[in-house]
Amino acid sequence: MYKGLRRENYILCFGRLVTAMGAMVWPMLTMILSQKMGMSAEHIAWVMSAFGILSLPTNLIGGKMADHFNKKMNIVFLDSISVVCYVICAVIPLSAVSIILMFIAATSQNMEQPSYNAITADLTVTDDRERAYSLQYLCTNLGFVMSPTIGGFLLQDYLWLAFLLSGTAIGCSTVLIFFLVKDITPMKDTSQKAFYQTSREGEGIWTVLKENKMIILYILAVSGFYATYQMYNYLMPLDLARIHGGSGAVIFGSITSVNCIVVVIFTPLITRMFPKVSDTVKTMLGQALLVAGFAMFWLFAGRIPVYYIAMVILTWGEVFSMLAESPYLTKRMPASHRGRINGVEGVLRTGITSVYQLLIGFIYGIGTSDAAWAAVLITGSLFVVLCFVLIVEDKKVYKNLYL
Repeated sequence: MYKGLRRENYILCFGRLVTAMGAMVWPMLTMILSQKMGMSAEHIAWVMSAFGILSLPTNLIGGKMADHFNKKMNIVFLDSISVVCYVICAVIPLSAVSIILMFIAATSQNMEQPSYNAITADLTVTDDRERAYSLQYLCTNLGFVMSPTIGGFLLQDYLWLAFLLSGTAIGCSTVLIFFLVKDITPMKDTSQKAFYQTSREGEGIWTVLKENKMIILYILAVSGFYATYQMYNYLMPLDLARIHGGSGAVIFGSITSVNCIVVVIFTPLITRMFPKVSDTVKTMLGQALLVAGFAMFWLFAGRIPVYYIAMVILTWGEVFSMLAESPYLTKRMPASHRGRINGVEGVLRTGITSVYQLLIGFIYGIGTSDAAWAAVLITGSLFVVLCFVLIVEDKKVYKNLYL
């Protein structure tokens, strides 16, 4: 299934796994703000949206770094910043400073995404790219299997240890990549599918995007997925804490672990079973399953076993969408602009997600949980319609990819 990739791909994927093994803090941010710092749902929405808006320019910077500097060293440098931030959080009392340091650490991790995506594309030919991204996604979630559950147990009395473990894991990954990833020379791809990937050095990012409007439409569609999916980290933990009190953190941690287990099991299966399904169709399936999972969580609120069934359905949607995203973009963009287009995607995705979260937080604050979930399902369904439009139009523009 994953044989035949370059050695560097496997090292990068293992690095992702190690980093994810220590990801205990950021998934718990909503509960840290509500339970440890006493913030209301509306205030949490403002804080998380502010983080998203402040990170907008860093997405563009990360994309430019990926196109103009050594991608491996970008990852090493940005990971090192995260390590320092988490270690400091471990040794100081929880305060606003801790939250700012968490934001810097998360922003650094976000800035390295264009470098990770671009280097993976560089190290593969078009036909191998979905397998490479699939393996990377699989390893990330394999590392996530236990970390959120452990984070849920550490939240109340040992949050400092969660910070320390996060910094240690990222540090180990950084050392691994620095010493073992040596050859990052891009692969030469002469297949017909590489037609749209011809480098266009010297041309501006906006010129390229103006000529590739389907990329913008796809970014809007996938931004809709991320905005809806963010309710898993915002509205869901708020509801669990409201309904189940102090045990909500443990339930949320275990649900998150189920999410990761399902990803680990179904990522290779879906990759193998749906190789001929287009990236656009996978994106629509992902959004539709996400909406279905949230609908089940809302309609059966309070019934703990149903949470896990809803998470399985929701996660199937996640897998379909994630397997489509990077392959779709890298097949349609010039190789010379991979980092910057990934950066633009990050800006639009973060901006739309931040505004969306503010909207849902406002509805939650002035109304009820039911009103907020209804808004999520209505807007999520509209994004499914947008994905359908993308399916139809993409075939007209990128004919070579459908031969």
